[in-house]
Amino acid sequence: MDFIDSLITLALAEDSGMGDVTTLSLLESDFRGSGVIVAKEPMVLAGLGVASRVFTTVDPGVMLHTGFEDGGRAGKDDIVMKIEGDLACMLKAERIVLNFLQHLSGIATLTRKFVDRIGHSRVKLVDTRKTTPGLRLLEKQAVRAGGAHNHRMSLYDGILIKDNHIAVAGGVRQAIKTVRENVSHLMKIEVETSSLKEVKEAVDEGADVIMLDNMNVSQMRKAVEYIDGRAVVEASGNVSLERIERIAGTGVDVISCGALTHQARSMDLSMRISPE
Repeated sequence: MDFIDSLITLALAEDSGMGDVTTLSLLESDFRGSGVIVAKEPMVLAGLGVASRVFTTVDPGVMLHTGFEDGGRAGKDDIVMKIEGDLACMLKAERIVLNFLQHLSGIATLTRKFVDRIGHSRVKLVDTRKTTPGLRLLEKQAVRAGGAHNHRMSLYDGILIKDNHIAVAGGVRQAIKTVRENVSHLMKIEVETSSLKEVKEAVDEGADVIMLDNMNVSQMRKAVEYIDGRAVVEASGNVSLERIERIAGTGVDVISCGALTHQARSMDLSMRISPE
C-alpha cells in the first residue's frame, strides 16, 4: 500500500468507518446508477488522480470518464468527471472525492494567478513546507498543476539553514561552515538571510543559494547586486499577488510563496447522481 492509498483509507475510515447509515437505510446492495462532478465556478483543476482512486477503492468496478487533466481549466458548469457504478459506493465516496478536488483545485487555481503575474519574467515560483499535515505530496502536485515548481519536499531532501539554525550555530558563517563539514559535497547549501550583512557573510562563505527573507524591494535589489551571480537568489516572505511583480523585478532567481498552499480557498464543485 502506497502513501496515497493509505491516505484514502484514513479518509474513508474517518468518514464512514462505522458505516453510512443514511445510504444503507435507503438502498439495497448492487443498485447501480451514474453521476457527474460539475464545476460551479471557473478553476484550474487538480486532484483528479486521487479522486479517481477514491472511487476505485470503494467500487473496483466503477467506470470513470473525464476529458480533463490536472492543470486544465474548467469553466462554470463544465462536467469534470462522469461516474457509473454502484450507487451506495458512489454516495460513500462523494464527500471525500469533493474534498480532495475542491482543496487541491483551489491551490492550483491560486497558483496559476501568481504564475500569470510574473509570466513575463524568468523568475521561478516555488512553494514551501507550509502545507496541511499528511497532504503535502498532493498539495505540491497541485502547485505544479498550477504552473509553479516545488521547493524541497521535506527536511531530508535539501539543506536550508534558517534563522533558528543560525542562532544555534552562532552566526551565518559558522552555520555554513559546520554544515559543509558534515554533508556530502554533492549537497547544495541554502541559507536564510534577513540583512545585507548576513548576505555578505553567506556569499563570502560560499553558500550555493541565498534566501532574502522578508526584505523590502530596495534591500533585495542591493542584495542581488552584491551577490552578482555568485549564488542563486531566492526571495521569501510577504509574497502576495499585489507584490510579486515588484519582487520579480529586483533580479532574484526564485520566489518562494507559502500562500500557494496555506491561503488557497477551496473551489466549488458538486456531484449529482441518479439511479439507472
